[in-house]
Amino acid sequence: MDNYTIVLFKNKIKKIIIKNFKTYKNAKRLYDKMIEENKDVIFERKNENGKPCNYELGLLEKSTGELTPYFVRDDMGRQIKIQLDDPDYNLVLITPYRKEEMIFDVKNSKRISVNKFIRSYLPKSGVKLISKINHKIVVQNEGDINLFSLKDQNDCDRFINSLSEYLMNKGRIDCILVKDSSQAQKKYLYDILESNGYPKSVLYRRFTTYKRT
Repeated sequence: MDNYTIVLFKNKIKKIIIKNFKTYKNAKRLYDKMIEENKDVIFERKNENGKPCNYELGLLEKSTGELTPYFVRDDMGRQIKIQLDDPDYNLVLITPYRKEEMIFDVKNSKRISVNKFIRSYLPKSGVKLISKINHKIVVQNEGDINLFSLKDQNDCDRFINSLSEYLMNKGRIDCILVKDSSQAQKKYLYDILESNGYPKSVLYRRFTTYKRT
């Protein structure tokens, strides 16, 4: 019989059951491991389907009697009682969780993680120029040009800030990040992207719609 469950909450609502366990020890071991690994997320998801979102990882225990209330503090310092939609479980632990946001690799037409983006497109050799244009990121590595898109310009700004912080923490000085391009720079980027096969219909679009997840 499974007595413990690890659950991912989105905006205080149960979204995904991660795994069930018979013992608290095994459940807590995976819970702690997930929280520790979550510290490595570079770019956190903040919006989904056009609405703000936040995630939390919860550890639930199957109730054997009266439910025990669980309280958390909100951003204003107020104590908020957490109520579960399943009356058979108590909430044992809940921790903010940085769900990773993906970016869209335009050339390969697929979403990739930021870690894969760094491994594949930001090698430590050579100098890379990373520029923002509308809601897109252009990576220039000598003659190699690659384009990536995010949901909107706000996400694009967040991505640049998160990537900059990551590179600084790693002591990397091989990347030049340009957040605000002049009109002349934008025209140059459009021209070079077109010459590398990216159509105008893609370049001038100002937002990306992802499938619901």
